[in-house]
Amino acid sequence: MILLKDILYKVTINAVAGSTSITVNNLHFDSRQIAENDVFIAIKGATVDGHKFIDTALDKGAIAVVCETLPAELKDGITYIEVENTSQALAFMASNVFGNPSENLRLVGVTGTNGKTTIATLLYQLFKKAGYKVGLLSTVRIMVDNTEYKATHTTPDSLTINKYLRLMNQAGVEFCFMEVSSHGIHQFRTEGLKFEGGIFTNLSHDHLDYHDTFAEYRDVKKSFFDNLPKKAFALVNIDDKNGLVMLQNTEAKKYTYALKTYADYKAQVLESEFSGLLLKLNESELWTRLIGHFNAYNISAIYGTADLLGLEKVEILRLISELESVSGRFEYLISEEKITAIVDYAHTPDALKNVLETINSIRTKNEQLITVVGCGGDRDKTKRPKMGHIASAMSTKVIFTSDNPRSEVPETIIEDIEKGVEPQNFKKTMSIVDRKQAIKTACQLASPNDIILIAGKGHETYQEIKGERFDFDDFKIVKAFLKQLQK
Repeated sequence: MILLKDILYKVTINAVAGSTSITVNNLHFDSRQIAENDVFIAIKGATVDGHKFIDTALDKGAIAVVCETLPAELKDGITYIEVENTSQALAFMASNVFGNPSENLRLVGVTGTNGKTTIATLLYQLFKKAGYKVGLLSTVRIMVDNTEYKATHTTPDSLTINKYLRLMNQAGVEFCFMEVSSHGIHQFRTEGLKFEGGIFTNLSHDHLDYHDTFAEYRDVKKSFFDNLPKKAFALVNIDDKNGLVMLQNTEAKKYTYALKTYADYKAQVLESEFSGLLLKLNESELWTRLIGHFNAYNISAIYGTADLLGLEKVEILRLISELESVSGRFEYLISEEKITAIVDYAHTPDALKNVLETINSIRTKNEQLITVVGCGGDRDKTKRPKMGHIASAMSTKVIFTSDNPRSEVPETIIEDIEKGVEPQNFKKTMSIVDRKQAIKTACQLASPNDIILIAGKGHETYQEIKGERFDFDDFKIVKAFLKQLQK
């Protein structure tokens, strides 16, 4: 039980009807979860307006309502609080109700189009290896030191974030690394959290189904850095032209990383192979099992972050050399037939280009590069032709297939992808709607020393079709088909 007025700290209130000196149990923005003496926060979502469920919440026992518009009829004994933005209010209230847990650990947010999961997860790995208790909030999983929880969103809702941060406090966690998505920033899910640092990876074509323009997408990312406190650090990829934009208005201490330009943390790729990278990082050389130039950027960000958080430079280099790749991020196997299969989450044009460039820079060109790729349904349609163009231009053969079609017709998605294929590349491409059959065909087309790239789903262990999720794991499937070929 907690006083309502205590959990309204930092919330901008327009009007109050009733008393804020009442005791309440829990906060919920889903009316179905309301119980006796709870507070209902009416969120205006993209598809559903929580204001329509105020009466439902009251019928279930809610004692207070936080809303943007007061109902026409106010019920006796109920406290109504009108605020400017209920999503923002929820974030502050969630922090308050869980005891502002972000203030009791060192929280670092990672934002950008590509690389968020890898950087957050590898920082978790590195600090664990350094002997600390560490937390992770990522697309792939949530870790409270050694305890794993299932992740459902890149950036969870405010209540979920603070719930896990509180568990981290209870477990004695000192550092937490968190993916911060543009959706999460725009929906105020990270409001009220105290960040010790922010990392910007890059910005490319994605989420334009949600953000109206690229400029809006960029500015939402920028707002994360605008809100960092003076004592925090802002570490940005200066090779991306948007890196400087992120630093324009921040009061945080400014740092940069890069491969191509002068930066506080500068990496140079000395050798690049399927077994790993030899890097020069500032003045030191190190070998890492991570693969590709995009991982050279990730390692620069990790090195810089660990340094800014106080680890010894020599110790950081040693720990980086021990890091292992993240599930579904350039995860590969080599069959007995010497066929290399690579599974990667690349689901944006830029990410796909990075992966294909990496493979092409390592391979001898005497072997085939067979790419299996699709695009998600109910998402940004404008990137589909770009994905088709990149895949067909940079591969020997391409099989266009389903990703997560969701409510869309898979054949229509594939047709959109095919629009980006230039005439000279038509002969390289084929379309197989069934993703499992597409992967099987790629394995059958491959000869010894060939390379198969299966892009788009990475770590995901399901396929979403017509509102249902079916078990589907790219890595397990390609591994099984390659094993069949050995018989």
